[in-house]
Amino acid sequence: MLTLHLAPGSSSMAAHIALREVGADFETRQVSLAARETRRPEFLALNPAGQVPLLMTPEGPLTEVAAILFWLARRHPETGLLPEGTMAEARAISWMSFLAATVHPARRQGLEHARMVWAQAEARLGAAPYTLGEAYSIADIHLFRLFWRFRGGAALEPGEFPRLTAHHDRVLARPAVQRVLREEAAMGYELPR
Repeated sequence: MLTLHLAPGSSSMAAHIALREVGADFETRQVSLAARETRRPEFLALNPAGQVPLLMTPEGPLTEVAAILFWLARRHPETGLLPEGTMAEARAISWMSFLAATVHPARRQGLEHARMVWAQAEARLGAAPYTLGEAYSIADIHLFRLFWRFRGGAALEPGEFPRLTAHHDRVLARPAVQRVLREEAAMGYELPR
């Protein structure tokens, strides 16, 4: 069985959504960031970076959102969360790299910088319903979680980021996403402001 170590509302939410999307048999273990549980020796033995998500698999621990999403999509190809074909797969990885390396850390550089980076994501998304066009993928899960968090902490102007907002709302309507939001809200969020 898989075990997801998560902190509700954090980056681990993307892995949680993917687990629900693929229909995996898993359990969750809540980790308190406020209590610094990711800094305890037993957690650091599994993930020396001291971060969530941490997915315990039969092959051992797996860390980093992009890696977990990729692993789950590859393990469950029937879901179509990672498109087949060299270019389609490369585009998915391009989005995941952009999200992890550019979008995710942008909020630490201030709201103005974050808005500039989100404008890049808005342009990159274009008019397509999903990051890779018509098909929902692991990149959409990752983008959703990051924009969900950004929207929750930034006072967006009406009409700001209309394509990202439409994408957010489209992904939000998915049953797996709704379930994860209910489950994590029931656990309680400890997100920094």
